Amino acid sequence: MENSSIPQFPEPYWRENSKIPSFDKLNESVKTDVGIVGGGITGITSAYLLSRQGLQVTLVDAGVLVNGTTGHTTAKITAQHGLVYDELINHFGVEKATLYYQAAEEAKQFIETTVKELGINCDFQKEDAYIYTNEDNFIKQLELEKKAYDQLSISGELTNSIPLDLPVKAALIMKEQAQFHPIKYLKALVKECVKNGVKFYENTTAVDIEYNKHPSIVMRDGNRVTCRYVIAASHFPFYDKESFYFSRMYPERSYLIAIKADHNFPGGMYINAESPTRSIRATEHNGKKLWLIGGENHKTGQGIPTMEHYKALYNFAENHFTVKDYLYRWSAQDLTTLDKVPYIGRITKNEDAVFIATGFRKWGMTNGTISGKIICDQILNKENVYSELFSPSRFQADPSVRKFIKMNTDVAKHLVKGKMEYTNSDVSKLEPDNAMVARIKGNRTGVYKDKENELHMVDTTCTHLGCEVEWNSGDRTWDCPCHGSRFSYTGDVIEGPAKKPLKKIEDHS
Repeated sequence: MENSSIPQFPEPYWRENSKIPSFDKLNESVKTDVGIVGGGITGITSAYLLSRQGLQVTLVDAGVLVNGTTGHTTAKITAQHGLVYDELINHFGVEKATLYYQAAEEAKQFIETTVKELGINCDFQKEDAYIYTNEDNFIKQLELEKKAYDQLSISGELTNSIPLDLPVKAALIMKEQAQFHPIKYLKALVKECVKNGVKFYENTTAVDIEYNKHPSIVMRDGNRVTCRYVIAASHFPFYDKESFYFSRMYPERSYLIAIKADHNFPGGMYINAESPTRSIRATEHNGKKLWLIGGENHKTGQGIPTMEHYKALYNFAENHFTVKDYLYRWSAQDLTTLDKVPYIGRITKNEDAVFIATGFRKWGMTNGTISGKIICDQILNKENVYSELFSPSRFQADPSVRKFIKMNTDVAKHLVKGKMEYTNSDVSKLEPDNAMVARIKGNRTGVYKDKENELHMVDTTCTHLGCEVEWNSGDRTWDCPCHGSRFSYTGDVIEGPAKKPLKKIEDHS
């Protein structure tokens, strides 16, 4: 594979041919019933549901709508969240594992019903989902997962072949799952929200919540949204309430390429059981099938140069399929909780005004949708059978404690490593559109040289808790290996938990 065949800039296919309307920045303080922070599937679904109930809703996003994790998804609408149900039964019991499955199914049904009710043309279609393996030691795990399916009354089937032409020793099918074009779907929901009076504001960064009689969402520029209820749907919660979510979740990046192949896609959605992950599905593109191949998960800010992950996916495509063209590449960041179950609901047990939804573990289409339904019910004081399962206040002793210790030991290791590592100082050898970490005047400095040979320099100390960021060559960002904060090459915050930008360094002489 020639490097020249890799698209130069990461851009998701979804955003190319379906533009969501743009909205102004919030330039004044406003009052509303519900303030929502985050314009992805969780925030927009919540706004849609609440506005249908007559509540006044205001939604703000730090960037533009549907350009975060939702805009970088594989857009599978499925309850098959990897090998998870046997594990959930062991940790939570059959009743709660059943609720987890039913929540995903309810989210899938809600999307299908909404598509039909609103007449949304979003390439929604039913597909069977497959977990497959070509390794002997994962066959037993698939068999255990099938037993879990049977216990939970999930329609599944074990097989030793799949429609896709890949080497396979075993596979587990979950029938009647679905996929769609997420931006076409959410564009229609935004249109309905506007009809219902929802106010949207883009390029408006929320940094805190302050309390008087009612909570106020405080923006970086000082403007406020005063409301009765706040929904933090910003992927990583922008407000913590001393709940330490940064230590109760870990961030992972994954990668996706879009190709045209020389043979027909046989249908279905696929993900392997072993590592490295390989996820495969197809979508419509100019009347033909665009193959989406994803995987290569790793903890944010750690591991090999990120462009190598894209190359690994290209090599996989070349080795198994007849590739005609490479059209797109993009990456996403996802958060996983200690017990793999998302945090959805009141931010703390006794907090009745602030709600969060986070930790979707790469399954945001179903988890984000059910988040909107759960939080809407809680705001309207309606009983929701999933509230206890997803409660952010839970802390299961097994497996949570072991993962908590392991995860935070890893954070401590990277905190020390970043401070001690040797760095180069010869910025003059840096090529255009490349970056390096240099020791300048004794300080660890991130240096990016753009295509016009202009240098952009930042202090590499993350403004969250002081870890040292690393260069992400695939996306041209500075990523924190401790808690997953991400910054542009100019130091601006792309993703939390950090709220402040990296300090810019003006003088490198």
